Amino acid sequence: MQMKQRITILGSTGSIGKNTLDVLARHPERFEVYALTASTQVDLILQQCAQFKPEVAVMVHEGAGRALAERLKAEGLKTEVRWGTAALDEVASAPEVDAVMAAIVGAAGLSPCLAAARAGKKLLLANKEALVVGGEVFLTAVREGGAVLLPIDSEHSAIFQSLPEDPATWHRRVQKIILTASGGPFRVRDPQSLKDVTPEQACAHPNWVMGRKISVDSATMMNKALEVIEARYLFGLEPAQLEVVIHPQSVIHSMVQYKDHSVVAQLGTPDMRVPIAYGLSWPERIESGAGALDFHTLAAMTFESMDDAGHSERFPGLKLAWETLKGPPGSCAVLNAANEIAVASFLNRQIRFDQIHHLNRATLDAVVSGRPESLEDLLALDGKSREVASSLAASFS
Repeated sequence: MQMKQRITILGSTGSIGKNTLDVLARHPERFEVYALTASTQVDLILQQCAQFKPEVAVMVHEGAGRALAERLKAEGLKTEVRWGTAALDEVASAPEVDAVMAAIVGAAGLSPCLAAARAGKKLLLANKEALVVGGEVFLTAVREGGAVLLPIDSEHSAIFQSLPEDPATWHRRVQKIILTASGGPFRVRDPQSLKDVTPEQACAHPNWVMGRKISVDSATMMNKALEVIEARYLFGLEPAQLEVVIHPQSVIHSMVQYKDHSVVAQLGTPDMRVPIAYGLSWPERIESGAGALDFHTLAAMTFESMDDAGHSERFPGLKLAWETLKGPPGSCAVLNAANEIAVASFLNRQIRFDQIHHLNRATLDAVVSGRPESLEDLLALDGKSREVASSLAASFS
């Protein structure tokens, strides 16, 4: 009889976390939840605890943790409640845990991801920032801990599914990786009008249902810049072997071009449950709950170069991916921190949409990144970058 996998979900109240729970609910014979974590959404995580009955629930903020503990007790539920960032590391590395879904948005997810890697867990990485910020520090933890690292971003999962099974052959057989991008809500918008974009418009993605931060990143194409950096670390290819093409229909999730110029692609409906289910069940495949791709009704699939139709003006931030990969090792961490501050400032209506790129660019120019060698180094660099970016944002407004 197959043992159930015990899962910790870091960020269970976000889009990825909720989709993960949807997949788990379809396979109670295969999986059980060990821990759920959230920041402040007490009502939602209470509902999740009632349905999935985890052993532990973690709230980042103490007040939310105490409120959750009281409400769980009132409901007669036995889930233990912890709070604080150290508790995230605990449930990510607990000996009872087989797999960790890393779905905390931003650099806040780096520490528990490192804890899971060092503990040798099956690490399902939906938090691209762990690699963007952590870089070689994170990969070293994966290697030394004996962790299994599986990408959950739809693009990186597609690449992983399209690559040869033996990573030792990738350099010999692969010519380049092609990441697809939908182009977001402003793919055909006049670049000169982007200064007038509102947060509501930026968060209205045409294909995917996502959180506000990643929706803005999709609108600026900074999500693709971060994905290029993540792909560099995940698959070990050179920056020149990474390409981005706009594919508005979001059916082909990414491609691998081989040395003989054949191309292998992964196709599917734009539903995050597909890569989540693949990561949870790898190397097997299980029902995800997503709809099947119907080729009889499929619209034409189109592709646009980033050099076409003013895309370089609409999405100037994309080029920062290759620039930071060629710079000092800490440059990617600086870019990520700057972008988190820039997006938050835009959502709070402190800066304009078109100023997000300018703030990122200015922060990269202002911060000396060096070569971080530990979590402490990375957190210090992240903090310094946020401080500089916040100061610059105040000067923009």
